[in-house]
Amino acid sequence: MKQLIYRSQPFVFDRAMLAGILVQARRNNQRDDITGALICRQDLYLQLIEGPEAAIDAVYAKITADHRHDSVHLLLADTVEERMFPEWAMLDDEMPSLTWSPAAIQAGAIEASTPADLKAMFAQIAANARSRSAAP
Repeated sequence: MKQLIYRSQPFVFDRAMLAGILVQARRNNQRDDITGALICRQDLYLQLIEGPEAAIDAVYAKITADHRHDSVHLLLADTVEERMFPEWAMLDDEMPSLTWSPAAIQAGAIEASTPADLKAMFAQIAANARSRSAAP
């Protein structure tokens, strides 16, 4: 199974557009056996997607051609045995404080992160989401 992390800048960011992206992604990802998470802010999309290699390659090609994304950069492409987000067709990050400040992003913090750093951040997001869904 392929796991991919990329970053981009939203061309235009608003909550309605984001909601539309998430609805479409969840529907398509469920159909294509893709799972993952999206960190989204006005200055950043940072996404981990995982699933069958051909499906991941196809969705990434669509993302790079999507006018809603600017400056798409592939940060990691890896083969993995287990999914990090098996429960979610597309989890959206509700804790943006786990990520970098806009100033840190401008200064290159994401590009300076190692693949292990990026995976650890997404693993923390998954753990937090699991604990929120398990809470009574």
